[in-house]
Amino acid sequence: MQHETHEVLNQPPPLAGYNLFTSDAPLREAVARAGVDWAQERLTTYGAELGTPEFIDLGRLANENPPILRTHDRFGHRIDEVEFHPAYHQLMAKGVAARVHALPWVESPPAGAHTVRAAQHFMLTQIEAGVGCPLTMTFAGPPALRKQPELAEEWIPRVTSAVYDPRMIPASQKRGCLMGMAMTEKQGGSDVRANTTRAAPLGSREGPGAEYQLTGHKWFCSAPMCDAFLTLAHTAKGLSCFLVPRWRPDGARNPFRIQRLKAKLGNRSNASSEIEYWGTWARMVGDEGRGIPTIIEMVNHTRLDCVIGSAGIMRQALAQALHHARHRKAFGKRLIDQPLMRAVLADLALESEAATTTAMWLAAGYEREDNRPLSRIATAIAKYWVCKRCPGQVYEALECLGGAGYVEESIMPRLYREAPLSSIWEGSGNVMCLDVLRAMAREPDSIAALRAELARARGGDKRLDAHLDRLTSALTDTRDLQLRARGIVQDLALALQATLLVRLAPAPIADAFCAARLGPRSGVYGVLPRGVDIGAILERAAPVSPTSSPQQTRPRDAERPPEREY
Repeated sequence: MQHETHEVLNQPPPLAGYNLFTSDAPLREAVARAGVDWAQERLTTYGAELGTPEFIDLGRLANENPPILRTHDRFGHRIDEVEFHPAYHQLMAKGVAARVHALPWVESPPAGAHTVRAAQHFMLTQIEAGVGCPLTMTFAGPPALRKQPELAEEWIPRVTSAVYDPRMIPASQKRGCLMGMAMTEKQGGSDVRANTTRAAPLGSREGPGAEYQLTGHKWFCSAPMCDAFLTLAHTAKGLSCFLVPRWRPDGARNPFRIQRLKAKLGNRSNASSEIEYWGTWARMVGDEGRGIPTIIEMVNHTRLDCVIGSAGIMRQALAQALHHARHRKAFGKRLIDQPLMRAVLADLALESEAATTTAMWLAAGYEREDNRPLSRIATAIAKYWVCKRCPGQVYEALECLGGAGYVEESIMPRLYREAPLSSIWEGSGNVMCLDVLRAMAREPDSIAALRAELARARGGDKRLDAHLDRLTSALTDTRDLQLRARGIVQDLALALQATLLVRLAPAPIADAFCAARLGPRSGVYGVLPRGVDIGAILERAAPVSPTSSPQQTRPRDAERPPEREY
């Protein structure tokens, strides 16, 4: 007598073979608002390629085969190289070919390049976030390099190439280059002024553009196989910024000793290292003693990508949870039809849309020079809040899959391990709060620009108006600002997200967000006020794949907002 025990029933198919762009209504609408008609086909093609089963699997392979450090060759020569799995190189090649690392800095950047590049980064992060670090740092490098025109002339064409060239050879011989950054040290961390690395001039010339020799260590140097790095070191006049290439001008390897690779919680496909400078050749970038203001040009752009990347992870977690709930049955009904699950998924969808809208609005603001005051303070606010919300969002989405979401064969553990990174990288939550307080005290144009932006939605929702009134009162109270900083920045972030959704999102989204986030708030997802249009929220949020029912996943035309500029 035969017993069939391994028939697979009631298991969702993989979420694959779908378009990450066309199935994401908030992302599509953000791109449409920027008026980048030239990029629609580009983004549609890119979203389809990323959603293929073959490309999705590259993320798994890159994480299951993490990088390996090779300090010496077989003859005993010091080489300090990192070896990556082919899947990692394929992921990197896709990002570079799309110019995720460079689109706004090409010779003649198209209008809306920041928006298009942000959309690409948002989608690529959903497949594998480990390649985001070198792509982001390369993207963030040119604004700092421009502080030293001759270095910008030499390096910007290299780092804006659409060719991924991983060979360990001098930059002058490569078809494309990548940039990294090395700032923090053991004793300082975020306190970069505690830096002990020293720079000595190599000739009679000193100051901007001059050659120096560096001696010191860096506690975190991510993506050490990049071709050049911006770093900080002390000279006689104070902390200064330097460009450190992996090769010297004479074609010899520049002493760049990789001591070890970090064994990290997540971001495993990317190599993060501890390095030492041993008489390392470098050139000064920007004014001597002004290293932090110089490198902050790079840091601001990396912080932007922290927001975009976190929003991307939140979207992927939501997509997985929705896909699972549409196919899995329990207690006689699909999970998506169970009231409790619907409330949780709708709440996750609200958080994801708020994060996506904020990230894309922030990226669009980098297009305009006159928007710099607003971008400075809004980047710190958004990085604090969106990156803080990411781990909780991913955890709740993982729980929607139950035990199936807890096993490594699912993408959910990888997303969960990745989720905290952006809140730590380039300034932790406390550092972001201090930056906001600093902007409020020293940059009145920034806080004025933010107030003006928030005022644009006045009258659109009574709950938002009341929140803005409370916020105004809180900002006029200067007592114990550091103690209250997290609460202030949280309220600023919620005000900004609500403002954007009231102005730009469909009415059911804006109404639900204001009801759930601006009144009494629960500490867990799924506690929504009565009257929220859960059906509209879920229908808008669902990813479209060949295994999804079109009538249940296609966004409703009647709820699409009008195409408006930011």
